[in-house]
Amino acid sequence: MKRVAVFGNAGGGKSTLAKALANITGLPLHPIDSIKYKAGGEEVPHTEYLEIHTGLLRNERWVIDGFGCVASAWERFAAADMLVYVDLSLALHYLWVTKRFIKGILVNPGGWPANSPMWRGTLAGYRVIPLCHRHMTPKYRQLVAEAAAAKRVHHLRSPRQIRTFLDAIKQESHSD
Repeated sequence: MKRVAVFGNAGGGKSTLAKALANITGLPLHPIDSIKYKAGGEEVPHTEYLEIHTGLLRNERWVIDGFGCVASAWERFAAADMLVYVDLSLALHYLWVTKRFIKGILVNPGGWPANSPMWRGTLAGYRVIPLCHRHMTPKYRQLVAEAAAAKRVHHLRSPRQIRTFLDAIKQESHSD
């Protein structure tokens, strides 16, 4: 495992999982939100984002979490040797977006640019959850089903599966 794409719906714990995975493996971590947005939450121009993203994919080792845009996400999925799809219940996604908002009042959420507007980010999360579920979830599920023949694929459907996955990666990295 050298190139890992972590993806799924908003508020599913992707950034937390990706950070833990990077800490366990020593792979460099690149949250998409930190390259797509500047400090304060202003969006980076799209062409600049795509250039930065393409540059990251040229690296031999990385963990990248998030979405960005359809084109960059699918480019990343093709370049990755491991796909980690976080596919939790909608209720859990809404709960964790709310939890992130409450915690974010005190501490900037992991993977977010400094001084990001929590209220705007939370509302965007609430808007994205049903849209992603309707439009992207079927595509993500198809992707992981098809990619399983050629890549390491982990389709995580619960917090317990996330913990079990991270424990297995710890065991694997200690045996290397």
